[in-house]
Amino acid sequence: MNFTTTLLHTPPLPHHHHHHHHQTPLKPHHLRRTLLLTTPLLTLPTPLSSATTTPSPDTTITDRLFMDFSICPSFFQSRNLGSSLSQCEDTQLLGRVILGLYGNLVPITASNFKAMVTGTSGSCYKGTLVHKIFPGKFFMAGKQGRNKGEVSPPVKMVRNVESVSAKAFELRHSKGGVLSLCLAENDDEDEVKLGNEYHNVEFLITTGPGPVPDLDSKNIVFGAVLEGLDVVTSIAAIPTYKPGERIRQYNELAEFFGDERAKNARAIWNKPLQTVYISDCGVLKVAKTTLSPTLP
Repeated sequence: MNFTTTLLHTPPLPHHHHHHHHQTPLKPHHLRRTLLLTTPLLTLPTPLSSATTTPSPDTTITDRLFMDFSICPSFFQSRNLGSSLSQCEDTQLLGRVILGLYGNLVPITASNFKAMVTGTSGSCYKGTLVHKIFPGKFFMAGKQGRNKGEVSPPVKMVRNVESVSAKAFELRHSKGGVLSLCLAENDDEDEVKLGNEYHNVEFLITTGPGPVPDLDSKNIVFGAVLEGLDVVTSIAAIPTYKPGERIRQYNELAEFFGDERAKNARAIWNKPLQTVYISDCGVLKVAKTTLSPTLP
């Protein structure tokens, strides 16, 4: 009898009900193993989230800079300070803030800020005012203008094309100590902005304790406070000018009717009642920590 015949004449398997009393029931772990061996493998679809994930923004610190913040009590009385506050004689140091810049993510914004700190831009932040403080949110500095304590327009600076790049707006104002270039919040005078060689150098630092989502996607985050967040907090605590509710209502009405004086009046809102300014700034030379010290 050949193999085919054997298959054809193989007796059928006994029915299940004939021998159920002889079979041992499968234990749960045997059943699970049997199912695994007999069930075909299923290919699960890749979740969309992991398929479309974009790499995180590069927040490598490429530069470390410092800013010393001080108060000048005699600012409003003294007329011999010139255009800069760096000549203030009775200055009171608040402290030093060390800033790290994200030069890989937004190289032009970081480079321009560094040029303003060192003075290679033809202008400098040193001796200029912190002109606005929004308690619990942020403070602003670097406003350009002709008044005492304002920044003179930088003339040796690369035009910042990152202000129209989506990549530059990826980072959020998620906590205190975020360093950001003012775009939507910019306070520069219109006559300064309309100049052919205008470069925006106004910046803000978030003060915490929470995030400031209103600033997201409108201003460029380009660095962070590495040390001195306590100094940032002490600046945030300085009292500011706050108009009464009636003045606010009049102002909104005047602005609705296109009265230019409304904007001018609003310029002094949130101004610190003490003269806070950048008394010194510069670049920190950081030694390479990977090199072992040379032994004698």
